[in-house]
Amino acid sequence: MSEEKTITEEELHTNETLAMPVLPDSELKEYLVEYAGKKFDQEQVTVHMVAETLATDFPEFLYAFAEENFLRGYQQGLDDATTLHIPAPSSAS
Repeated sequence: MSEEKTITEEELHTNETLAMPVLPDSELKEYLVEYAGKKFDQEQVTVHMVAETLATDFPEFLYAFAEENFLRGYQQGLDDATTLHIPAPSSAS
């Protein structure tokens, strides 16, 4: 018998990638980490902190990025719906 794992709503909406610390391995990342760190008054900066900083200080970028991701996801869903559809076998009389 397989055991079904139940998750909470909070777990459903938790993205582990957002909790990852950002390693400043480029000039731009270094600037963003320093800027977000000062804004959040934290030494270790996560991806979520950088995203929140961009959403607050550069919303035009985040809107364009989110719109592009939404449209790509929507198109992928349409493509999947049309290519993964398997018609029911017709009955030969």
